[in-house]
Amino acid sequence: MEALGANLIMYIELGGLFAPILFICFHLLRPLLFIPVVFICILGGIMFGPIAGSFYSLIGITLSSILFYGIYCKLPNTLNRVSRIKQRLMGENRELTRSQIVILRLVPFIHFHLLSLCLIEISSGFRDYAKASLLSNMPLALVYTSIGGTISSLSPLAVILIMMLLLCLLYLLRKKEIIIRWQDFFPITGNTKHTSMKL
Repeated sequence: MEALGANLIMYIELGGLFAPILFICFHLLRPLLFIPVVFICILGGIMFGPIAGSFYSLIGITLSSILFYGIYCKLPNTLNRVSRIKQRLMGENRELTRSQIVILRLVPFIHFHLLSLCLIEISSGFRDYAKASLLSNMPLALVYTSIGGTISSLSPLAVILIMMLLLCLLYLLRKKEIIIRWQDFFPITGNTKHTSMKL
């Protein structure tokens, strides 16, 4: 990963004035290259400093989220597998809140676009999704760009304590109601209305 980081820095620095545009393009190509979001954000902090690096990372991550939305709308059948994985991991009737998605974005080993899918499901349309993506990507860009180097040098105990704190926040910010569909309890017959029950 270090060699990859050195090569990326070299290519981006060769761009001169176009270096920020190249960096943002690497954010868009990141899913195809299987590079973690955190890794690119840390590189942004090394290359451009915490403020400019956070700004460029935020633009790149948000454009990546918008691109994912476009792919999801154009090819919904191809992304059914991601939906099935989400249902297996979280349950069929469980939805994350926006606050939970913001916190989960900070956890490096959770798939970025799986959280984007959760955000699509709770958004009312493209504008709502774009705004929610921008807001949920801000902490990710700021934290990993500005203090990414410090996080990578933390002790295992400190990392465990941070993860436990994030888990507590996830529990506190959870949705307080679960929607269970009527047809989950009773099979649908003839003229039965589609109703849902809130617990």
